[in-house]
Amino acid sequence: MKPQKKLLDIIRDKIRFKHYSLSTEKTYLYWIKYYILFHKKRHPIEMTKPEIEQFLTYLANEKGFKRP
Repeated sequence: MKPQKKLLDIIRDKIRFKHYSLSTEKTYLYWIKYYILFHKKRHPIEMTKPEIEQFLTYLANEKGFKRP
């Protein structure tokens, strides 16, 4: 039986399939990891809109990120 790939490996494969730049790949993976760690290593498939809103609110209020 073939072992399952990890989420970040799957994402990395898809990004490379689309021929995105290495810097884009690194940026996407960074933010995905940040999101997962923020939610105490929960898998993104378990999370919905409230978790996304909580993360974005945290970035805006605690980290000072603003919309472009």
